[in-house]
Amino acid sequence: MNRRQLLAGMGAAAISHIVPSGRPVLRAATPQRALMKLGCQSGPTSEQRLRFFARFGVEVICGYPDNPPKGGIYSVEDLSRLQELCERFKVSLECIEPGFLGSSHIDREKRPAIMLGQSPQRDRDIEDVQRTIRNCAQVGIPSLKYNMSILGVLRTDRTPGRGGSSYSTWSLKQAKASQNFPPMTRAGRVTADIYWERITYFLERVIPVANEYKIRMACHPHDPGVPPVEGFQGVDAVLGTVEGLKRFVSIQESPYHGFNFCQGTVSEMLQNPGNEIYDVIRYFGARKKIFSVHFRNIRGRRDEFQETYPDEGDVDMMKAMMVYKEVGYSHSMMPDHVPMHPDDESPLGPMASRSTAPGGDQAFAFAYGYIRGLIQAVDHMS
Repeated sequence: MNRRQLLAGMGAAAISHIVPSGRPVLRAATPQRALMKLGCQSGPTSEQRLRFFARFGVEVICGYPDNPPKGGIYSVEDLSRLQELCERFKVSLECIEPGFLGSSHIDREKRPAIMLGQSPQRDRDIEDVQRTIRNCAQVGIPSLKYNMSILGVLRTDRTPGRGGSSYSTWSLKQAKASQNFPPMTRAGRVTADIYWERITYFLERVIPVANEYKIRMACHPHDPGVPPVEGFQGVDAVLGTVEGLKRFVSIQESPYHGFNFCQGTVSEMLQNPGNEIYDVIRYFGARKKIFSVHFRNIRGRRDEFQETYPDEGDVDMMKAMMVYKEVGYSHSMMPDHVPMHPDDESPLGPMASRSTAPGGDQAFAFAYGYIRGLIQAVDHMS
């Protein structure tokens, strides 16, 4: 008999002495199980990478087919090969990216028409997203993750962390004084109204197809949240506030329209993430708008933060995990933007082209164990 069985038996015995014979006994409800799974989105999705995932107990991933999309989209054959490769290592392929609509800056984006509002090319690109949804449905991949991004992932100089690590960092003050951020992108001035028009145009054409084929469309929030009124580089990034995220999910209301909920990014939108993030998780989680989670921590607040190891930031990650359990969240919990160290020579996959840092697999391994331990811990809590 294990400890849990022993305590349950003792409790039942105690109740039998207190409740008079013949009276109904009110039994405690069975504790709610933790349904979330350890996941990852780092690439490339190769045999070597899948062995790495398997060693550390990663159950589900966002995968990347090995070749750029032919004809603009990943074919059924591309996706089937990727899924078969994942199955060999007993890792579930939960989602893919469509091959564009990533987190790149618009000045580096090869297929910018959707975010620049350039018809008729944006209509052709939207048709490619629609076909990718159909292909995912045919293969059995339940989710697509994407970005509605113009500015990409903005960061300033990395800052030192524990043990010689370096942390991804954003300082709005430093960015404004830097020569690395021109005053405008090729998108020109993009007001909030213009941005919302482009987002709505996309959602009105894509979410009905997602509904038909039952594919979850998981959008990543803007990282970081730049000033919502004055903008940055001429862009009012509307998915950089919690109110903006609420508005986003109200467009084309659907069980297949929600978020790749980056807890780190959403924390970066807040003035006091250590107090505020839990209610944000609860709001979107209770409405079933969270389709995947980037489970990472930060130190700081809006406009000034570092991305730390999960155990040393301002957010109580155990408390956050309890909220995901509370709302019945059942999808992946993924590390993201992990610290780097020069001793770690591993590649970063999709991040490599955007970083001169050597690698992050040591930090990924740490994060896997941390996340898996938290899931197991909250699974035993009522």
